[in-house]
Amino acid sequence: MAARRDRAALVYWLLRQGKPKHMNTYLEFAQNHTLLVAALVVSLFVLLFTELRRKAQGITNVEPQDAVKLINADALVLDLRSSESFARGHIVNARNVPSDELHANQDKYTKNKSRPILAVCDAGVTSARAVDTLRKAGAENVYGLKGGITAWTQANLPLVTAKKTKKGKA
Repeated sequence: MAARRDRAALVYWLLRQGKPKHMNTYLEFAQNHTLLVAALVVSLFVLLFTELRRKAQGITNVEPQDAVKLINADALVLDLRSSESFARGHIVNARNVPSDELHANQDKYTKNKSRPILAVCDAGVTSARAVDTLRKAGAENVYGLKGGITAWTQANLPLVTAKKTKKGKA
């Protein structure tokens, strides 16, 4: 009973003290710059929403250095770019699977659910959609290369090119 009375006295004392002096400054700024404050609040909510959604989906994008570790751990590399782009340069042992073909044959790639899958595209956008598709199909370890082949080449990692060589006649 005495604790409740002490708490009530504390609340009463705090209410009588009024707002802190710097709080008036914040409120005045908010009143004078409503659009700026509204933009700040909206951007915070957008940031919070995207971060929470990303956390709920799990880690889906990996940096090129982490992709190398996955490839060394026998990951299946699916290159979602066009066959022309694939021929100009691709990651070692990558399979060229255009994204529309991936949707049609997703069961083929999700058979071995424990094998890691790395999806690669030009800039990382198409691979993010492919990761979502494969995860919904039941694959567990599916990742997209963050930044795509562009990030891979910027990290100075090797690409295999399909150069045709002429054999000399003997």
